[in-house]
Amino acid sequence: MPTELPTPVRISSVAFFNATPLTFGLDVDPDVRLRHAVPSALLTHLQDDAADVALLPVIDYQRLPDAQIIAAGAIGCDGPTLTVRLFAGQPIGQTSVLAADGDSHTSVVLAQIVLRYRYNVRPRLVPLTGAPDNATRLLIGDKVITDAPNLSCQLDLGQAWKDLTGLPFVFAIWTTRHAERMDTIAEKLTVARERGIEQIEALVEHQAVPRGWPADVARKYLTQYLKFDVGPRQIEAIGTFHAMAAELGLVPSPPQPLRFASGKRRRST
Repeated sequence: MPTELPTPVRISSVAFFNATPLTFGLDVDPDVRLRHAVPSALLTHLQDDAADVALLPVIDYQRLPDAQIIAAGAIGCDGPTLTVRLFAGQPIGQTSVLAADGDSHTSVVLAQIVLRYRYNVRPRLVPLTGAPDNATRLLIGDKVITDAPNLSCQLDLGQAWKDLTGLPFVFAIWTTRHAERMDTIAEKLTVARERGIEQIEALVEHQAVPRGWPADVARKYLTQYLKFDVGPRQIEAIGTFHAMAAELGLVPSPPQPLRFASGKRRRST
């Protein structure tokens, strides 16, 4: 592992609309090389040292032994999330097959936790493509808005988690394998988040509408549904999620404790 981070710093983020407030302006920062991918690819970016920092799905923290959290921003919710949903043609509690959207490791585990602890079912997992007609479908991200299936039963997994635990939920959080220069990088990420939240109308016009989002839905999504902060309740929620995943054998037990990048951390608010 290098003794210091290169310049420009390599940052990998989520290629969905929900991440745009967290990366506002980073694409024109000469000290940053910003790269986008689906959430499930970001673990590999860190494992292969193709990124110095990534907006990592929180379940993948348990798959990266030297991971450290940078508490400068996250994609989360405190109740409904709108874009992480189960769709079924029968009541959700009758789910025997779960067709999982492979773009998000976290959402697949969250769906299994909700189905087990709320409905007492442990479905068989299959890929979304070619799933049988009776499968419950897990979709995430922009496609929930632009290409959702016409099925009668739906469940918002953010709200289901809130009902189950009383906690907010965190889908992805800035994560690194390096301790060097984290003060500077955390500051950049915090400033990007703060500016992004101030520029909601620009994001709606230039990022959401071209992706097929209705402007009013996108505006409400960023201002009411999503939460981008990292505080004590978000950290508690991540730990609870990891513990429940370990109980179901979805990550090793006991799960590794949460660690934070060294140096001064400006906590988001």
